[in-house]
Amino acid sequence: MRSTRPFRFAVQTTTATSADQWRDLARRVEDLGYSTLFLADHYIGPGPVSARTLLRPQHLAPIAAMAAAAAWTSTLRVGCRVFCIDYHLPAVLAKEAATLDLLSDGRLEFGIGAGTNQGEYEAMGLPFHAAPQRVSKLEEVVTLMKAHWSGEPIDVAGDHVRVSGYAGLPLPVQRPRPRILIGGSRKRVLSLAAREADIVSMANVGWKPVNDAGLTPLEEAQRRLATIREAAGTRFPALELESSPYLVSVTDDVDRSLDRWSTSLRKALPDVTPEVLRDHPNVLVGSPEAIMDRLQERRDITGVSYITIPRKQIDDFAPVVTRLSGQ
Repeated sequence: MRSTRPFRFAVQTTTATSADQWRDLARRVEDLGYSTLFLADHYIGPGPVSARTLLRPQHLAPIAAMAAAAAWTSTLRVGCRVFCIDYHLPAVLAKEAATLDLLSDGRLEFGIGAGTNQGEYEAMGLPFHAAPQRVSKLEEVVTLMKAHWSGEPIDVAGDHVRVSGYAGLPLPVQRPRPRILIGGSRKRVLSLAAREADIVSMANVGWKPVNDAGLTPLEEAQRRLATIREAAGTRFPALELESSPYLVSVTDDVDRSLDRWSTSLRKALPDVTPEVLRDHPNVLVGSPEAIMDRLQERRDITGVSYITIPRKQIDDFAPVVTRLSGQ
């Protein structure tokens, strides 16, 4: 099914070691035509936990960095991809988000997720509950966010979130509320996102040539699209599907990039070959023209029209952004 959504592009990073660096980056992302600057909701610095969890040391906490980026720009949207339900008191996060939307004149994109990195949880002294419990809490947090942002009296009495007795302030600028992004890979979370979110973020698919379900990486992405479409029902045409390529290279030497990446990945994943990477839905490699063709082809197949690029690629990828944004 062909997506009716035009292309948008975002940049995700948490790296800046000074106010000047962060200000200049936010303004450059805006000037290059990207729609959104995303941060991540991670908190660890250098040390054994970073090595064990594969999380890079995180420089910037998201809320303050989002507020600063919004203050230094005029059209750039800001967001966190994604806030973890267990790292924030839900009622406080709802008010923080509403305040960000107000002070940015309606430029917040609110990403929320169930949390995945057990090592980070443990390093921060937080219990890491089983996935069904975390997803149940995510459902209740989304309910609270919508209730808080409505301005009506809040009455959420769930197993994990219990908030009542007041109406939320401030009212967000975006009405009826800021756009919500929920991401995942499994049926329950993708179905929740399809029912309740505005943006569905499809997590990267695996690197095996064929997964345990007998699907290639591209077929797995199509399976997820089918799950989203079924759960969304009549609201599917209004949804925006987002994903982030794990490997990006704007180059005329495609074979060299694929060989280098496959050699690196084979240390942990011996089945990865350049052929697997060439058609993988989370790999973008080639000239700007070739990448544009690939993105339009994948939009037809997987529904993804919103693409988030790593910070290191923002300049090389800018010609794609210029020519495809809004198309």
